[in-house]
Amino acid sequence: MSRRNPDGPLESRAPFDRAATPLAVRNHVLVLPSVICSHAVADRIAEAVEGCVATPHDHGCAQIGRDNDRTERTLVAMGAHPNVAGCVVVGLGCEHVQSSAVAAALEGTVPVRELSIQGVGGTDACLERGREYAAELRAAADGREPAAEPSLGELTVGVVSTDLTEATLETAEPLVGAFVERVLDAGGRVVLAGTERLAAHPESAREWTASADGGSLDLETVLERERSGPPRAPRIRHRADGLTPDGLATLWGSAPIDELLEYGTQPAPASRLAFVDTASRFEEATTGLVAAGCHLVVHVTGDGIPTGHPLAPVVKVCATPETLAAVSDDIDVDARTATADDLTARVLAVASGTPSRAEVHGVTSFAIERAGPSL
Repeated sequence: MSRRNPDGPLESRAPFDRAATPLAVRNHVLVLPSVICSHAVADRIAEAVEGCVATPHDHGCAQIGRDNDRTERTLVAMGAHPNVAGCVVVGLGCEHVQSSAVAAALEGTVPVRELSIQGVGGTDACLERGREYAAELRAAADGREPAAEPSLGELTVGVVSTDLTEATLETAEPLVGAFVERVLDAGGRVVLAGTERLAAHPESAREWTASADGGSLDLETVLERERSGPPRAPRIRHRADGLTPDGLATLWGSAPIDELLEYGTQPAPASRLAFVDTASRFEEATTGLVAAGCHLVVHVTGDGIPTGHPLAPVVKVCATPETLAAVSDDIDVDARTATADDLTARVLAVASGTPSRAEVHGVTSFAIERAGPSL
């Protein structure tokens, strides 16, 4: 099985391939902090210009090796995402992940502007210049309309299931699995997250990934890390052992996995069902799915986690009676009564511009899963 190597200096790796997923379902201008030290400034710039979003995070400084490379390529993937019509990269000036390097990697992919707090003379000057850049890109983006009525075959859909309950396993996940089969049958792409599912039943995981060809890592690397390392998502892991071998497939139907992806990388053009190397914690998993080019994410949640993602709409699916009684306004699809037709209709409506519940409430989160310690 061949491997792509996603590590190494940014300039030695191919940029995020926006052409692989040219469809846009949203029309954001992204204000992208390259480092934790500039995320408050990026937030304020985005808040000042309507139609802009920011991705605050705690990365980009004092990271080393593979961890630093993962942050860098994930940030580039955010700026190059098809739902982004323009990007303002904001740095501090002394960080390891330099705003100038991120902006250079985005050149030719998306309209981009770059500045740093130290480079322009401080916070106030950066805010003023950043607002000018954001307004300029926003004005240009207003002529770029996302797809009016995309089909399933045009979509790349992310899927993650968290905070497992009996109702999730028995009702919500089979519903999503039926929907996944529809996307694949229509010629679309699905990207999955949640490596603890694979670790819970390694033999079944080997069977489902046996035909994977290409990809940037192999299953045995994932399984060995899950066996020997600390739990990456303890809240999920202690319940994952309740999955049956068949439960591995309820979330994605009967199709085998084509490709296993390093975090922050994108599937090969021919891949239809890919699995990204991340645990199921919502924030990090969804960012990994968006970095893989997903236009939107279907989130199966037992507890009703209400948050979305800054760049891609998130469709919430739940079957837990107590959760639906408590936070029904935060859930897009009640899996107890919904059919695959209902879920398909909701996803297509959201892809066509109807806000998901998380978008209505304006609640988002962004996080990059770490690959190692920071100094």
